[in-house]
Amino acid sequence: MSVALAGEARLADVPHYAASMMKVPVFVALHRAADAGTLDLDGPVPVANTFTSATGSSYSCDPGYDNEHDVWDRLGSAAPARWLARRMIVRSGNLATNLLLALVGLPAVAEAWRVAGATRSVTGRGIEDAAAEAAGITNTVTAADLALLFGGLLAGTVASPAACAEMLDVLAGQELREDLALGVPAGVRVAYKSGWVDGVRHSAGVVLPPDAPPYVVAVCTTGVPDAAAVIAHVSRTAWEERQ
Repeated sequence: MSVALAGEARLADVPHYAASMMKVPVFVALHRAADAGTLDLDGPVPVANTFTSATGSSYSCDPGYDNEHDVWDRLGSAAPARWLARRMIVRSGNLATNLLLALVGLPAVAEAWRVAGATRSVTGRGIEDAAAEAAGITNTVTAADLALLFGGLLAGTVASPAACAEMLDVLAGQELREDLALGVPAGVRVAYKSGWVDGVRHSAGVVLPPDAPPYVVAVCTTGVPDAAAVIAHVSRTAWEERQ
């Protein structure tokens, strides 16, 4: 388990398979492109299920492997990038993620990590890009880098302040409220993202208490039994020490 929170760390630079945490730098890259004027967040994005692999071949997503279904209902039509981004975050949509990753490109996601100050996290491929996975191309994160990324959102430095505030609002609208969010009382604003696959669970975000300054928590676990409860415990400990 790796933890980074409020100036404390435990194995925070150990890399883990990213799971859905790779969606956060895609989110940041999207807003950075909008800030630069190279992308219209309200412009239509064709909704298709064919993507170019990091190896140059093509691949598709499995709807049964996706927590989000509204995007699938739009196959063959189009949807605004801003709406796709929200579905990518609040429902952890895989199809939405691949559509947006194709829109901004892997170099833009790498730049989002760089601007945050991250040094060990890599977004090398889209979700379900099996050819890239077989070639050793993967997505990794560290707790320290996730803390830097969320800290940059809180400070308004990884994109424009207005874009960072909008992203935090979306992150605070999680429909899958679990692990990290369960460590704070109901009603407390938490702008966060979780990610999981078998044997892996991570969660990172900004907690905004009404009685203390906001703080960042990032927890990455690999091979930890009952990881959701462990992350909730770390989050609860941070909440109890929030002053």
